[in-house]
Amino acid sequence: MANINESIPEFTADGFHNGKFVKIKKSDLLGKWSVVFFYPADFTFVCPTELGDMADHYKELKDMGVEVYSVSTDTHFVHKAWHEASDTIKKIQFPMIGDPTGKITRGFGVMIEEEGQALRGTFVINPEGKIKIAEIHDLGIGRSAVDLVRKIQAAQYVAKNDGEVCPANWKPGAKTLKPGLDLVGKI
Repeated sequence: MANINESIPEFTADGFHNGKFVKIKKSDLLGKWSVVFFYPADFTFVCPTELGDMADHYKELKDMGVEVYSVSTDTHFVHKAWHEASDTIKKIQFPMIGDPTGKITRGFGVMIEEEGQALRGTFVINPEGKIKIAEIHDLGIGRSAVDLVRKIQAAQYVAKNDGEVCPANWKPGAKTLKPGLDLVGKI
């Protein structure tokens, strides 16, 4: 199980990215902020809405220094076929990782063993390869890239501003908190 402030598991996998098959490994995620975005399966219902939403916010994430990696237990061949068949999935410019053995999915603790598919798991990883945000949804509950962008902005702010924390619904430019005895019981 992948936990907050722990390093992500080792992996090497085949992926589909920008019209090509590529190898993706743990070391590719190091040195930058990354999102590993698990979803149950290609050619389904909620999944394309989430991946399309992520694609719509991909430039914003890239501008923040974040790379996105989507992962399902489908193969990279299926990712290519879905990319070619679906107008929504054609928008995707981030790498789509195939995990047919489930090794990565299990390593992050989001495998549904009875189904051979992943829960909707979102993991934000800092440049050192440590998980800073982990969120897991049941299959019927779609995620929002807008929420994810805000959370990554907060994680990046906290990483750069030692001793400061971001309160609920914090957005860049808003007031932060500096924990200390003077705040106890006053918030």
